[in-house]
Parts: sequence; structure tokens; C-alpha cells
Amino acid sequence: MLVAGVDSSTQSTKVLLCQAEDGAIVGQAAAPHPDGTECDPERWWQALATAGDGLLDQADAIGVAAQQHGMVVVDEAGQVIRPALLWNDVRSAPQAAALIAEMGGPGHWARLTGSVPTASFTVTKLRWLAEHEPDAAARTARVMLPHDWLTWRLGDRATEPATDRGDASGTGYFSPASGRWLPELAEAALGKSAGLPRLAAPSEIVARTADGAALSAGTGDNMGAALGLGLRLGEVVVSIGTSGTAYAVAAEPAADESGAVAGFADATGRFLPLVATINAARVLTVTARMLGTDADGLSRLALAAPPGAQGLVLLPYLDGERSPNRPGASGVLRGMTSANTTQENLARAAVEAVLCSLADAIGNLADCGITARRVILIGGAARSEAVRRIAPAVFGVPVTVPSPAEYVALGAARQAAWALSAAAGSSAAGSAAAGSAAAGSAAAGSGAAEPPSWPLAGTAEYTAEPTPQVREQYASLRDATAGWA
Repeated sequence: MLVAGVDSSTQSTKVLLCQAEDGAIVGQAAAPHPDGTECDPERWWQALATAGDGLLDQADAIGVAAQQHGMVVVDEAGQVIRPALLWNDVRSAPQAAALIAEMGGPGHWARLTGSVPTASFTVTKLRWLAEHEPDAAARTARVMLPHDWLTWRLGDRATEPATDRGDASGTGYFSPASGRWLPELAEAALGKSAGLPRLAAPSEIVARTADGAALSAGTGDNMGAALGLGLRLGEVVVSIGTSGTAYAVAAEPAADESGAVAGFADATGRFLPLVATINAARVLTVTARMLGTDADGLSRLALAAPPGAQGLVLLPYLDGERSPNRPGASGVLRGMTSANTTQENLARAAVEAVLCSLADAIGNLADCGITARRVILIGGAARSEAVRRIAPAVFGVPVTVPSPAEYVALGAARQAAWALSAAAGSSAAGSAAAGSAAAGSAAAGSGAAEPPSWPLAGTAEYTAEPTPQVREQYASLRDATAGWA
């Protein structure tokens, strides 16, 4: 059997077609999304149709993973009311602060939802909608996340939309600890009640396409990547893509009152404490453009400079920042002298800035009891040799880099295979029930307890002498600019 995994990210839609038994990829395609911090969901649908052409129709099951937090609002007829506000749209920062103050402060939010909401969270975007576009808020009948909406479009839109606890945990109106919606928080933000998707089990088939393919529950992109990597307890992933993230699978929910760690759920029934940054690979792209080179050229320049870039330090908050919560921040370059202002040092400072920002994120996880003994490095920027070689020096632990792959789409495909396995197990249980209730119970569990085991492609290991002085000069600049925005 074949399964398809979809990754609808900020920048593009990727589709993988895989063998259900072992995850071997038999087909793949991609299509771009428009740039920006809001997007008409119809553009995602068009990209999915383009990337999925000739692939989705071969699949026995399809799973969709997508960017977290995006606010998709539809009316009573199921029509999208306005372009979706995406995770990287920080216009709702004042609303985030107001909601925190109105409802008991950061500690109360952390205890209720596992997270202290920032401008990325859906709940803050609902409040922004209510305040700035009251007519649109009044028309809102349902609120969905990007993956919810795409899964709903793939299936029968006459059925109730569904979501999973992983993506739901990024809304700001869901409790990962109890596994239930907190609709009163969504209503307080929007100023009225609105329908929320049905919460599906991790291995559930939530609908079928017109061609009969099963649709799994889907999930958020970070949860999809964790599933694609087969992430185990105690492993820390750092992803450097459009956003930067550091996360780990955990057996217990997190509730960080500082707001640094988002206490998300994962796609398997466990938890996924996560720290996210807005500025990641784009910092490297912008720096390469400034230097008149490309990604490979930036890497070569960075590796030609010494650790610490001879005192040149970059604060990479080019587009505001989420971790730390500085939505109005901008980038800062400090320590310039006539001797150190070289292309090599600027390239090195950019790479070190992104890695130091994510080292801070790893430290935030450590504050919640998750110690990184090694880091699994993924994302587009993990292809950079400079990033690979400098990362262990900045992080202070060995770094494992799996073979480049679309791990979010792979995780979505693995979830789709899990749904098929669970359905087969349930069918076997039903057949066995007439003869033996005990045998039926075992058959039901055999297909649904865990996702299928797919081997991970080859990995490369990187080690380096730690460079604490790089972290120290970065921290000095970070702290010195704390009151700037």
C-alpha cells in the first residue's frame, strides 16, 4: 500500500508518496506559496493540487501536516472570510499582552494551556480580528488551523472538521494536560462562540477523499517532523528553517510560566515542549544577499573566519522575535572595527547568531528538565557545512545531522500509514470478537498502539570544542538590547 504525506509550510507545499510498510519514498513534488505573513487558504489548496497531481490519487491514505497557529476563519457556509493570519504575523502582540493580563497572568495561562501566548498563537489573532475587523469576527462560524482546513477540503466538507491534539496545542485555547478544548478562552478572545474542530485520536481515520483514500488526523509541522524522525524520549531536535525550533518528546506536560517554552502536545499522545524563534534561515539568506553571494558562498566565508568573528556580533531579530518575546525588535550588529569588518567575519557572525539564538532555546528546555546530550539538526539551513561544523561548538554537545529529507511530510505520511494500520487492527479485532474477546482486544491494540517503525536514513555526526566565549558575547548583546523594543 502507498501513503502520501503533505507538508503545507509557510513557503511551499511538499508531497511525498511512500510505501506504507517501510516509508520508502516512491514519488515527491512541491509547489510554492506566496510570501508574507497572511495568505488566502485557497493558495494552499492550489499548491496542494499542483504538488499532489499524480501522487495523491495513488495513495491509500493521506496525512496533512502544516504550519502551526495560522487563523483560518469560515462562515456558516464554510467559506473563508479573510486571508489566514500566519504564525509569523506579529500584529497581534498588543492583544497577546492584553489577554495575558485579563486572564490571570502568565502563570494562569501556562497552567491552563501549557503555554503563555505570544503573537504567534491563534487566540491572540482572534482578539485582533474582533478589535480590527468586527464584521469579519461577527461572521465567523468556525475557526480552523491550516492543516485542519486542508484535511477538510480533501474530504467531504459536509462532515465536521477534525484536528489532532498536537496542532490544537498551539492555539492558546486547548489543554494538552487534559486533552480538551477550552472554548471559553476562544470565546473571550473573539467576543462570541465559534465552532472548533473535533479532536481526533492520533491514529484515527477522520474522513475519506472522493477517491476513497483515508485521511488521517493530520498535525502541526513540528509534530510532523518529530514523527518523521521517529524522535525518542530524551532527544532534542533543532530545526533551522523559516522558523527556528528546539523541541523534545516528553512523557509529561510542560507548563513554563516564563513563557519561553510552549507546552505543546505531540502527534502520538505524548508531549512536545518547544521553543520557537521567528528568525532562523532567513537571517543567513539576508546576510548572503548583503555579501553578494549564495548559501554555499556564505558557508565558505563563515568557515574562513575564527570563532567569535573577531568580536563582531549580530543580534538576529530582523523581523521581531518570539523567543525572547520582542515583537518590535530589529537586528543589531555590534563590535565593528576597521580590522574586523570583513566578509568572512560578517558571515561567521550571522551563522553564530542563529545558532546562539537556538542555543538559548535549548537552555530554555533545560530549565524544564530536558537535558540535551546530543542535538539532531534538521531544516534547510542544516545543509550548510558552516552550520553543521559550528553548531556543536556553540551548543556544546555533539550534533547528529540526518540525511536531508522532508521530515514534516514524512511524518504526515507515517501518520497516514498508522491510520491504515489502526483500521486494519480494528477490523481484525471485530472479526476475532465472535470467537474470543481477549484475542479481539489484542488485535485492536496491535495496529493502533504506536506508528509503524520506519528506518531513518543515514546520519552524519559532528563534534567540536565548545566555544563558550561566542555564547557570552552574544548574551551580552542580547541582554543589552532587552529594553530597546
